[in-house]
Amino acid sequence: MIAKLTGRLDETGEDWAVIDVNGVGYLVFCSARTLSSLGNVGDTARVFTQMQVSENDMRLLGFAAGEERDWFRLLTGVQGVGSKVALAILSALSTAELREACARVDAASVARANGVGPKLAGRIVNELKDKAGAMPGTAGAAASSGAAAPVAGASADAVSALENLGFRPGVAAQAVARALDELGEGAGEGELIRVALKKASG
Repeated sequence: MIAKLTGRLDETGEDWAVIDVNGVGYLVFCSARTLSSLGNVGDTARVFTQMQVSENDMRLLGFAAGEERDWFRLLTGVQGVGSKVALAILSALSTAELREACARVDAASVARANGVGPKLAGRIVNELKDKAGAMPGTAGAAASSGAAAPVAGASADAVSALENLGFRPGVAAQAVARALDELGEGAGEGELIRVALKKASG
């Protein structure tokens, strides 16, 4: 599995970029925000990646920050949200704005994205409102801070781990958020799960 690419920005299009890594060109589909952060053709570019395989397609998605990738994974877990719709949402809203919209059940903000109608926007915010609190979603991190990636991934994985143990999504997300407050943003996944499990059980 390809988790990250660093190479020369070779070419860009409306929703994609080609990154040359040691002579191999990787076509990655990106949000408008990620594309704008990559710089100019010839510059060194770094993206966090997600491979998506379906019956008729296989594509590599690229993200400027790990937290954007984590939101992509959450979004595509909602029925009716494919990769194109998820990227459209991440183009229209920053991760901070998306977190706030889900937490406030603000479907109108999500419906600003191309291809997202009111019904789908409502489903997205209702399904993700309980998970939004455990997602870091900081406004300036998308282009600059690679350190946000493991934190965002650890939070999402910790929420999933608690859900797999039988806790409701809202309880799991709240417990992980409280564990993050206690341990700090640099907490690892194992420690997060251990502390969040105590808080969810208590």
